[in-house]
Amino acid sequence: MSSLQFRRAVAALASRCRWPRPGLGTAFLAARILVAFAVPPLAFAHEAHPAAPPAAQNAEERAFLEENEAAMTKMMNDMTVKPTGDVDRDFVAMMNPHHQGAIDMAVIELRYGKNEQLRRIAQEIIVDQMQEIAAMKLAIGEPATDTTPAPTQSAPVPVAAGHHPGMQMDTSNGMKK
Repeated sequence: MSSLQFRRAVAALASRCRWPRPGLGTAFLAARILVAFAVPPLAFAHEAHPAAPPAAQNAEERAFLEENEAAMTKMMNDMTVKPTGDVDRDFVAMMNPHHQGAIDMAVIELRYGKNEQLRRIAQEIIVDQMQEIAAMKLAIGEPATDTTPAPTQSAPVPVAAGHHPGMQMDTSNGMKK
């Protein structure tokens, strides 16, 4: 097939197609396509974490930023799991470090934060995330073994020998309630 025949074949096929004619509509369509490809990088730009914490104003803020960055790095590293073939277990394996990261960040807020409302929210985050971690483990048949107190709680007081919390002696008939 010569180049002349090729051009005629292409022209014949093109005449059967309804190509958009150059004009305002075509320009508008092209602009929409350009915007569609440009927006996602702008929309997801906030997800990038800086390589190093930003410069701090004072030593306390610097310590806060360093601890927070370490917590974020640990969380992201721990969320990278090798798939097991069990979607539920993989979900829990990824969510546990995510929730633990929230706990770690809340503890850092309690350590350095001054706003009482945010400190209360941080305490709630710790309790809620610990409960969710336990619930997810139980849902896949793993024991929720972490019985350490939340960082905002005091350590449990040892129970005296022979004493059971919630049980009192009823001296009127000598029976325990």
